[in-house]
Amino acid sequence: MEKRPHTPYVPASSNMAELTVKAVLLGVVMAAVLGAANAYLGMKAGLTVAATFPAAVVAMAALRGLKGTILEENIARTTASVGEALVAGAIFTLPAFVIAGAWENLHYLESTAIMTIGGVLGVLFVIVLRRTLVVDADLPFPESVAAAEIVKAGQGGQTGASLVFGAMGFAGLWELFKNQYGVYLVQESAHKFVNLGSSAITFFTDRAKETTLKYSGGLFLETPAASPALMGVGFIVGTRVSAVLFAGAVLGWLLLVPLAMFLNPALPALLAEGQDSVDLAMAVWSKQIRPLAVGTMIVAAFYTLYNLRGPLVDGIRNALKDIGAAKGGDGETDRTEIDLNFKKVFLAIGLMAIPVFFLYRYFSESTGGALLLTVVMIILGFLFAAVAGYLVGLIGSSNNPISGLTLSALLISAVLMVMIGVTGIDGVAAVLGVAGIVCCAAGIAGDMMQDLKVGHILGGTQWKMEIGEIIGVVVAASVLAFPLAALDRVYHIGSTELPAPQAGLMALMAQGIVGGQMAWPLVIVGMFFALGLILIKSPSPMLIAVGMYLPFESTAAIFVGGVIRWIFDVRAKRQRLSEEQRVAAENSGILLSSGLIAGQALMAVIIAFFVLGSEQSEWLKGLRASLANAVSPHFLWSLLVYPILIYLLAWLPFKRLARQ
Repeated sequence: MEKRPHTPYVPASSNMAELTVKAVLLGVVMAAVLGAANAYLGMKAGLTVAATFPAAVVAMAALRGLKGTILEENIARTTASVGEALVAGAIFTLPAFVIAGAWENLHYLESTAIMTIGGVLGVLFVIVLRRTLVVDADLPFPESVAAAEIVKAGQGGQTGASLVFGAMGFAGLWELFKNQYGVYLVQESAHKFVNLGSSAITFFTDRAKETTLKYSGGLFLETPAASPALMGVGFIVGTRVSAVLFAGAVLGWLLLVPLAMFLNPALPALLAEGQDSVDLAMAVWSKQIRPLAVGTMIVAAFYTLYNLRGPLVDGIRNALKDIGAAKGGDGETDRTEIDLNFKKVFLAIGLMAIPVFFLYRYFSESTGGALLLTVVMIILGFLFAAVAGYLVGLIGSSNNPISGLTLSALLISAVLMVMIGVTGIDGVAAVLGVAGIVCCAAGIAGDMMQDLKVGHILGGTQWKMEIGEIIGVVVAASVLAFPLAALDRVYHIGSTELPAPQAGLMALMAQGIVGGQMAWPLVIVGMFFALGLILIKSPSPMLIAVGMYLPFESTAAIFVGGVIRWIFDVRAKRQRLSEEQRVAAENSGILLSSGLIAGQALMAVIIAFFVLGSEQSEWLKGLRASLANAVSPHFLWSLLVYPILIYLLAWLPFKRLARQ
């Protein structure tokens, strides 16, 4: 069947304003803001959400007052979404330097270099792949189509800006009142250790002897975090995904933690000595259950890649085919199909290898190791960028498994470093450097492929969008290290506030293979646990492992968001909406959720900078002390968030639909 010719929303013959200063400036500002928000969200929840939707809405609202065109809105949205994609690659890897002990805190220059090099390479790789995946391949690009429809609807006046900004205001105010460094009126969650009593258990010391000991046990119970951002994540990812994630929390916190505590013969004595049972439960989760979850994530990551072996092979095949057939935009007359010149793109990729080499030389202190890692990174970076772009075309960037791709690059690099004798903390840093650049490249590649598809639908000029992406990467990379460092200094990477699960996985693998430090018994048990989940065809062992790794309150909050999404779906079904009406209501819910995420996360970042500023200012220090003494936090206030969010996400979209 012959493919029908594509007709863009804005005709190719149009000479509409597009790559303008106001569009790019708005885009880079949004890239920094949305990137900072996703940095907090990703390290707290282990998930990021696509910034394309809120970026599109904000771009439409901002440029409408400046008489901007739809193509300027497209450039602003394209440039803005870079921040989320770049920070997704960063938070999966850069915190690993801290967790692994290679850095005491996040380093600005090294972090910026990794994000800049990885992001620019991701853009360059995608330029080569753009025609094959966006134009020639028959891929659905679900999020691209949805974003394009939002932009088209916005041309009729329905931008949805009031939903995004209203939700941002509520969530930001809520974070101010629940953050321990803010006004701190709302206690986010409550917990309690329930003692289930003692029991005598007989075990055998050898074939002839048996011993009976008295064991004690209990359950660590905690309420969901009163977090609009996490509940917004649950609404966006849906009931099924949030339920699977919560299943991991149930397995980890309500099965494995009590079991580990019960089987600890020293527990009765510790409790008798006055040891806090909640602290003991947290220690068991941190030191025993988390390594087990990492083992589960390792197998789950490769199982995910195995399930995607068809698209992976196709993506690599298309990438190699495009290298052989690369001809760039030479001779093209249709502005919507002109890319940056391929010859210059390949030259730029070669030039980017130079700073890559010096960066790896700095990390590894080995010239041979740096040269080998540079070659490995360029090859894997291109192949994984192709894979990321292909997967975004299938399932959207919010579901892009770049952490699994990054883990593959890390393992290959780690084995090579051990083979050539580059071990210890230098080898760990070098391997994490490879993972960081590959992850940023894959994240940008997937996001950019999604953006270029939106531009293809709307009638954007491809080379102008590619320039906007490069500008966005360079600016965002130079800025995003600051909020990352601020979040680390105030909330501390690896803590329950910022657990950074993917970075913990990368750190443990690098330490285990290159540094020779790993809790192998627990990791191996986790691997077999993943195997069991695979054998029973459990949905997404990776999500279950992440649920085990995250604090219970965070995962439970995401599940509450999933339950609200279920209420939304039930109401939509009962009202017998048309497909167009259902999509409109769903888009309203997604925009509200995006606003909740951005508002709370941005306020957390602002408060982090406020805390750091107070260390240098006596006036700010006094203000912090006054706020801390003014009120006393209480858990009951947190209960207000549930009816408010149910109304916002499960009722307001339908009321808005009825008014249209």
